[in-house]
Amino acid sequence: MRQIFTSECLTGRDFHSPGVPEEHPFVNEQQTDAICWYVVRVTYSRELSLKEYLDTEHIECFIPMHYEYVVRGERKVRKLVPAIHNLVFVHTTRQCLDEIKRLKALTIPIRYIMDHVTRRPMVVPDRQMRSFIAVAGNYDEQIVYLSAADLNLKRGDRVRITDGVFKGVEGEFLRVKGDRRVVVAIQGVMAVATAFVHPSMIEAIEEN
Repeated sequence: MRQIFTSECLTGRDFHSPGVPEEHPFVNEQQTDAICWYVVRVTYSRELSLKEYLDTEHIECFIPMHYEYVVRGERKVRKLVPAIHNLVFVHTTRQCLDEIKRLKALTIPIRYIMDHVTRRPMVVPDRQMRSFIAVAGNYDEQIVYLSAADLNLKRGDRVRITDGVFKGVEGEFLRVKGDRRVVVAIQGVMAVATAFVHPSMIEAIEEN
């Protein structure tokens, strides 16, 4: 799997979806030079502009996308658009992202989403992010996105999918819109639910 480097910032590895990518190296989110998944907000639906900038700098990022039908003239056109506007997941160091914020502040204001417990920028663990991208990067029309307001769901069993398109994805086994699905949540931000998963492809994850 190819690694991406720039002169100033060391990013992580490319993801392949559907499916779960390989393990990322362990990082310590307390270090400003550690590679982490940060969650940032932009304004005025400029998340794709930020992604374009990050792509040119070879900095790994992810925007949850889905298909919508938009009206163009007298026709409806199926288009891939952000599932939630103004939200970007960026895989880099705190030091690098702080520098990007300074460089882009005049054109695309960037704000960290803060962890209210630690009062530091929110960091999504690699394992959780891999599962999230494996589901959100699938673009299946049966994928269901849930907003932060929807995250007060009854807690389900922690499970791992053992077969099929989403093999390796970890989350909670819940009933969403009438089907049993595996939900991967970024707490306080958003969640994504797989299409229907047959119980025969589910194994429980024992809590430590």
